[in-house]
Amino acid sequence: MIDELSVTNLALIAEATLAPGAHLTVITGETGSGKTALVEGLKLLAGERGQATAVRDGAEALEVAGRIFTDDESEDGHVVVRRLAASGRGRVSIDGAMATVAELAEGLGATVDLCGQHEHQRLLSPANHLAIVDGFDPAALEAPKAAWEEAFAKATAARAELRRVRELSQASDEALSEASFVLARIDAVAPRAGELDELRETLRSAEHADELLAALSGAREALVEDDGAIDRLSFAISELRAQAAHDPALSELAGSLEEALFEAEDVAGTLRDRADAVDIDPAELERLRERQAALQGLTRSYGPSLEDVLERRERAAALVEASRDSSALLAKATKRARAAEARLAEAADALDGARRRVADAFAASVNAQLEGLEMKGAEVSVETERLPRARWSAQGPSRSEILYRANRNLRWRPLAKVASGGEISRVMLAVRVVEDARGSAETIVFDEVDAGVGGHAALSLARTIAELARKRQVICVTHLAQVAAEAETHYVVTKEEADADGIPETRLVPVAGEEREAEIARMLAGSVTETSLAHARELLER
Repeated sequence: MIDELSVTNLALIAEATLAPGAHLTVITGETGSGKTALVEGLKLLAGERGQATAVRDGAEALEVAGRIFTDDESEDGHVVVRRLAASGRGRVSIDGAMATVAELAEGLGATVDLCGQHEHQRLLSPANHLAIVDGFDPAALEAPKAAWEEAFAKATAARAELRRVRELSQASDEALSEASFVLARIDAVAPRAGELDELRETLRSAEHADELLAALSGAREALVEDDGAIDRLSFAISELRAQAAHDPALSELAGSLEEALFEAEDVAGTLRDRADAVDIDPAELERLRERQAALQGLTRSYGPSLEDVLERRERAAALVEASRDSSALLAKATKRARAAEARLAEAADALDGARRRVADAFAASVNAQLEGLEMKGAEVSVETERLPRARWSAQGPSRSEILYRANRNLRWRPLAKVASGGEISRVMLAVRVVEDARGSAETIVFDEVDAGVGGHAALSLARTIAELARKRQVICVTHLAQVAAEAETHYVVTKEEADADGIPETRLVPVAGEEREAEIARMLAGSVTETSLAHARELLER
């Protein structure tokens, strides 16, 4: 739930604060007064992408800050701050810590559901209908969807393998000859994965064996030869021990040198062992060099890496094998593809059946809402049509489209072709009410979803929005007085004339009492008169 929203330098808004109530909050005002800018502020708070063009003229940056309470039992809620500079650089912080726009959208932003004019397009485009219907009861579709996705992936792989085997079996004599040559050349060397890297490491040591042996021997001689480091340490220890009776501190120093002597003797032994292990074999060195040259020859022809060489060998071997027994391989691949297609067809029937059941429940729920919106006799239904096999996808084998009829005596037709603007607004609201009944959003923002609605239908729409607001926070930008009258919190947006900087300014003011009556009267009649005020009071009393 949004506790407070503060907007600075957004479009025509220099500064504004919105403190929505827990249920229905409405924002009203003349057309062009700047209500859309407030919606943009809510979008930024919810994690939608911002545009640098939204920064108020003359300002360096816009800033949107808000406090959001969620069900995570945080007493102080969560504070979100978004700053967008005129240069296009943006910054997001959540509870004082830096964050990304994606983190905001996936976290706190997910608690805010934005429903604006674009919802009309979403509803009128059949490409969106499958997702709308599936979202009504995702739990009922989870198992058949998973089975379909697995079967579709396996069928796709089986079809690809069948195509590959067919191509191999139809290879030309020239291609077969080349594959045989490649296979023979690579197998003559018989490379193994990672061998070239290992060989380079071995050669690095073998080619410098003389220098390595000289270093090991020289270091050991410096330690163990007559009058070497070990002899000198032993002499020093003996001298210190001899005088320790006169100075007890010398005994401790002698002990330290004894530790160094032991370490020197251990190192000398290790140097001897390492020197003994160095094997200078010119014949072996030459063999390693020849092996490296052979491997590098393969990488030059089929590389650049040894892994590429091995992959080329696999392709050549597959082609040679296919030429030897192409009919058997083709029969096996065909059998696997047919089996995978049979399982896919079963999964398609199961998924379509589950989707039809969900679609029927979805349509029934929407139709119940339409009846409450003064659309008696109007209905929606969901048509599911099986697509040609070539158009099947990971989403499923069929398309879904929401159809509409204004009366039971009329035939079903696509919603976009038969519904008026007012009908579309109410159908959209019915769909959103049904969606939100199962959704997780704690705040719903309606941006002028009442387009084209008037008269008695406006009262029904207002009651529907108010009923939804009983269950969660609703913020509604509206032109309908009937909707405004249902609100517990009411803000009016006004646009004032340009000030000294020549830029008009949008202001947001909470209204109550007589001021609210006057605003609703203006919405009803376009001006405030005794008659419109009386009508406004009547609406509020209802």
